Amino acid sequence: MNVLIIDDNAIARSVLKKLCSQQKDIVVAGECAAAEEAYGFLQEQAVDLLLLDIEMPGMTGLQLVENLGRKRPVIVFTTSKKEYASEAFDLNVADYIVKPVTPARFVQAMAKAREIVESNEEEVKWEDEEFIFIRDSLVVRRLRVEDILFAEAMGDYVKLYTPQKFYAIHTTLKAVEERLPESRFLRVHRSFLVALNKIDTIQDGVLIIGDKPVPVADAYRKQLNSRMNIL
Repeated sequence: MNVLIIDDNAIARSVLKKLCSQQKDIVVAGECAAAEEAYGFLQEQAVDLLLLDIEMPGMTGLQLVENLGRKRPVIVFTTSKKEYASEAFDLNVADYIVKPVTPARFVQAMAKAREIVESNEEEVKWEDEEFIFIRDSLVVRRLRVEDILFAEAMGDYVKLYTPQKFYAIHTTLKAVEERLPESRFLRVHRSFLVALNKIDTIQDGVLIIGDKPVPVADAYRKQLNSRMNIL
């Protein structure tokens, strides 16, 4: 994994570099002392993983993640503050480490990040944006995008619902979201991604797709209404 370290504290960057050097498959692609610097770096060079502080002068780590949008690396936050955890996980990050970063905790976080990077590369693949290929048990199966009603995150798995059945694949909702056409699918909750043209009704913060209820979080309601062009 290629890693970019982002922290305004030089000692913290040094600690993370040393921990990275102890992992055979991790290469430090660079280090930045500010989120703005990291944003510029990422416009020029792709990396697999960001080790990202939150509280920094100027742009925060949370704001950097939001500005990177959907096409972003896997994120592991490394911060001295616990209170940002809920907001961080709403951004669908891989892990949240509270400093000081211990070797054991770092290894645990890297295992999560590695799994996501590998699933991004192997579990879900595209062919002309009409099909996805999913690993269904021991079988790689072709699934038509048009057949997908919605996706639901369930721990380390994502359930892809079709009119006939659902498929549980070992990946992340972020990986699925990045590979489905943005014009046709929308996140409506931290755990749900829906096909806009499959929505039947919306009432009291719940939408119905194929007789199945899907919650709509307040944070996503405005975007949903806009995308549906409700009169």
